[in-house]
Amino acid sequence: MIDIKFLRENPEAVKENIRKKFQDDKLPLVDEVIALDSEARKTQQEADTLRANRNKLSKQIGALMGQGKKEEAEAVKQQVADQAKQLEELSAKETELSEKITKIMMTIPNIIDPSVPIGKNDTENVEVTKYGEPAVPDFEIPYHTEIMERFHGIDLDSARKVAGNGFYYLMGDIARLHSAVISYARDFMIDRGFTYCVPPFMIRSSVVTGVMSFAEMDAMMYKIEGEDLYLIGTSEHSMIGKFIDTILPEQELPKTLTSYSPCFRKEKGAHGIEERGIYRIHQFEKQEMIVVCKPEESPMWFDKLWQNTVDLFRSMDIPVRTLECCSGDLADLKVKSFDVEAWSPRQQKYFEVGSCSNLGDAQARRLKIRVNGEDGKKYYAHTLNNTVAAPPRMLIAFLENNLQADGSIRIPEVLRPYMGGKTEIR
Repeated sequence: MIDIKFLRENPEAVKENIRKKFQDDKLPLVDEVIALDSEARKTQQEADTLRANRNKLSKQIGALMGQGKKEEAEAVKQQVADQAKQLEELSAKETELSEKITKIMMTIPNIIDPSVPIGKNDTENVEVTKYGEPAVPDFEIPYHTEIMERFHGIDLDSARKVAGNGFYYLMGDIARLHSAVISYARDFMIDRGFTYCVPPFMIRSSVVTGVMSFAEMDAMMYKIEGEDLYLIGTSEHSMIGKFIDTILPEQELPKTLTSYSPCFRKEKGAHGIEERGIYRIHQFEKQEMIVVCKPEESPMWFDKLWQNTVDLFRSMDIPVRTLECCSGDLADLKVKSFDVEAWSPRQQKYFEVGSCSNLGDAQARRLKIRVNGEDGKKYYAHTLNNTVAAPPRMLIAFLENNLQADGSIRIPEVLRPYMGGKTEIR
C-alpha cells in the first residue's frame, strides 16, 4: 500500500505506474481516492473543531455552576449535548470514509522500481544471468514421478484416495532426500547469519491482508471455517506478521530470519493440479528467508537474498538462472522481483523453483511495522522475502540433474551428512 500523501501529491505518477502494470481499469481509483481523502480531511477538521469547542463549553459549565448560574449552565449543557450528537455523526462519517479509502488504497499497486522491465505478463520476463552449464545426458530422463516410483518413493494413488489431487505420500529414500534438502537449506542459511525460526502455520485475517493483495489471498489461502484463521501459503506471511504493530529500534536492524514451514495453497486459477506430478500441489514444505531493514538498505538485501538461492542450488550441482519479473507479472505489493529457475534436462528448459521480492514499505505500512530512528523520527521499514528451497518441486530439479545412466541417484557431497553418508541412492 503506497503512502496516501504521495498519491495526493503525485497522482499522475501513480497513474503512470498503473499503466506500466497494464491495469488501466484501476486508473479511476486514483481520482476517487483523492476525492474521498479530501472529504475525509474536511470531516476530520470539522470534528476536531467540535471536539475543541465541546471541551471549552464543558469548562464553562463548571465555572457557571460555581457562580450559581444554574440556568446558564443548563443552556450550555444543551449546546454540549447537541454538539455531541453532531460529533457522533461526524465520527461515523470519518470511519466510513477511512474504510473506503483503505479498501481502494489496498488495490492500487505499489510503485515499481525504475529498473523493472515493462511487460504485460510472464512471457516478457527478462533473463538476467545463468549459473552452471545446463547439460542434457545421452540417456533418457524419465518423468519425475517415474524416477521416484523406481525407488518406491511416491504414492499418488493412496494420497488421491485420502485427500484428492494435489497431495502425495513420499516414501523411503525419496522422503529422506526431501528432509535432507530442507535440513541442508536450514543450515545453509544459518551459516549465512540468519536466525532460524519455526513460525505459526496459521495466521489471522489482519496479517493476511497485511502481507498480500486481495487477488492473491483469494487464489491462495485456505480459510479455517468458523475461526479468524488461515493456513499459511508460505512462512513469509507469519514471519513478517511477527513484527505487526511494532516500533523497532533502528540499531536492531536488519532482522534476518530463515524459517521452516509446511505451506498450503488452493492454486485457484492455476493451470490445474496434475494427477501424475508434484510440480503444482496443495501442500508442500519450504525453507524461507525474510529481511526487515532500513529503506536505503533494501536494494542491497534484495541482491543478497536471490544470490543465496543461486549459491544453494549450485552447491548441489544444479544449473540455475535468474529471471527478472516484468511490470505486468509483479504482484501489486512488489517493488521488484527475481525468479530463480532450475534447469530441467528432461524438458531441456528452466522452470521456477523460487522467487525473491522486495516489497518496499508496502507490507510495513499495512502491518504498522515502524522504525524508531536515531534522530527520534519514526519511519516504515522495508520488507523482503525469498525462497531458500521448496521441495518437492526442488526434488524434480534435483532428481533430473543427479540421475545417472544406471538409474541411480548421485548424492552431492553437501547432502551426504544428511543422508547417513550415502553417496548415491539405488
